[in-house]
Amino acid sequence: MASKEEKLQSRAVVPGTFDPITVGHIEVIKRVLKVFDEVIVGVAESPRKGNGPMFSLDRRIELASEALKDYKNVKVIPFTGLLVDFVKECNARVIVKGLRAVTDFEAEFQMSALNYRLDPDLEILFIMSTPENMYLSSSVVKEIAYHKGNVYGLVPEPVGRALCEFTGCEYTEE
Repeated sequence: MASKEEKLQSRAVVPGTFDPITVGHIEVIKRVLKVFDEVIVGVAESPRKGNGPMFSLDRRIELASEALKDYKNVKVIPFTGLLVDFVKECNARVIVKGLRAVTDFEAEFQMSALNYRLDPDLEILFIMSTPENMYLSSSVVKEIAYHKGNVYGLVPEPVGRALCEFTGCEYTEE
């Protein structure tokens, strides 16, 4: 039988606002599944991030769950408060973050140092985005959607449909 520590090592938390979840997020989650038995996608409430999320927390959970429904070892769970507390509640000790560029690294480096100070038992791992997704962020997708552009290929279909209902953008294969 596996020890408690071994069970903890097989579970990772991939946190984010996921407003909305993109194909880049899904790529990172799929890659994390190659290393860990279970992935918890922690959808942060994040009411003070930027101008606040486009979609409500419940809608972001619904869209992420739909986009990840084919991955049996992925759970989508909302959280408020500190990430370190959420990770403990999930009985995990590993946080995995995707990195696209140097700007991501700077922000994540600072957050990692703070999280480590709050809980030195946590491990924080980074996965670099593939070149195909290095440019992709939720903010960029929302900007395209607000300007009525085509978001096809940037987000999963249910997310694209929801974005276009909200903004009037396009979701059509080019």
